[in-house]
Amino acid sequence: MSAESGQDGPGSTVISIGYQGRCLEDFLALLVECAIEVLVDVRLTPISRKKGFSKKALSEALAERGISYRHEPSLGNPRENREGFRNGTSAARRRYEHLLSNDSREAFESVLVLIENQRVALLCFELEHAECHRSVITSNIQRHNSTIEIRTV
Repeated sequence: MSAESGQDGPGSTVISIGYQGRCLEDFLALLVECAIEVLVDVRLTPISRKKGFSKKALSEALAERGISYRHEPSLGNPRENREGFRNGTSAARRRYEHLLSNDSREAFESVLVLIENQRVALLCFELEHAECHRSVITSNIQRHNSTIEIRTV
């Protein structure tokens, strides 16, 4: 993605990003290049064995670059649903859709409001967007507002 592609205004683009296989510095450089203002962490538990990607360290590194951090645990994919999701089973996708439409609705709606006013990236572990529950979140974002472009980096 080029730096100029990060120039769309708030509400026009949402970035979907995973940190799998990335070092912290490269990850942060991508966010800066995309002009991200808020990183929304959609992991159920914001802990990582990968240095710099746990909640406290990540939020501090983001703050140094002028990016806000927001954890939305209710948007996380339950542990028992992750393997099925990565394997592309429709049952896992339906289960997460149900969660997003019910238990996580309030958090999802708060992210929609955030997107209207700021440049947002959604974070989880999986590098491949289609193998991550971010794909369901972004599909629902586009259903809510079809003018929002989803970019994966």
